Amino acid sequence: MSTNHSVLAHHFADLEQQRETEAFGMWLFLSTEILIFGAVFMCYTVYRLRYPHDFEAASGKLNILIGSINTIVLLSSSLTMALSVHATRVGRQQMLLICLVLTILLGGTFLGFKAVEYYIDYKENLVPGLAFDPGEWTKAEGTEGPVHPRRVALMLVFYYVMTGLHAVHMLVGMGLLVWLVMRARAGTLTPVRYMAVEVVGLYWHFVDIVWIFLLPLLYLTGTHHLSDLHF
Repeated sequence: MSTNHSVLAHHFADLEQQRETEAFGMWLFLSTEILIFGAVFMCYTVYRLRYPHDFEAASGKLNILIGSINTIVLLSSSLTMALSVHATRVGRQQMLLICLVLTILLGGTFLGFKAVEYYIDYKENLVPGLAFDPGEWTKAEGTEGPVHPRRVALMLVFYYVMTGLHAVHMLVGMGLLVWLVMRARAGTLTPVRYMAVEVVGLYWHFVDIVWIFLLPLLYLTGTHHLSDLHF
């Protein structure tokens, strides 16, 4: 009972109410995140439907290999995050630390690959405002004729906004994971006090799910072959 009292905040009737409130608070926060990403997705969809050929042409130049590798990396991090929650609930401190550190490393791997991908995009003149030659796109021929450089640039802007916003959320999640590692090392994460790991896990899974939507929207809608496009 003394342990429970030390964990229970004074404004809650019992631990169950406290845990439900903490989980509800995170779900409420995630609903605001859905509004943010939903607005961006909606804008992308409107223009994607309006300029399908140009968006497909730009998508066809994105690095699907790195996108696929990063998908595997994020799915693996979801597994290690779920194992972290389980380890906390059953009181396995060593397993908890290992899984948290693995999740951080996988998150860092994702961001590392994303940085490499951005660099490749820059070298291939796929960065509007920094490295983008409209003249190269006027030579492009897809299934419906020439593409419009400005519309291609618009799709690439969406690509950087959406993946950049996702990367920022990844950084926030990794910061939270470092905080959990510090708490785990201090021994303050126990089968009684586990909600911190659970709510961070909800956030991490949300970020992973966002990427699952980004992959087909950005990488898999491209025309498969722009054989007459020579950069």
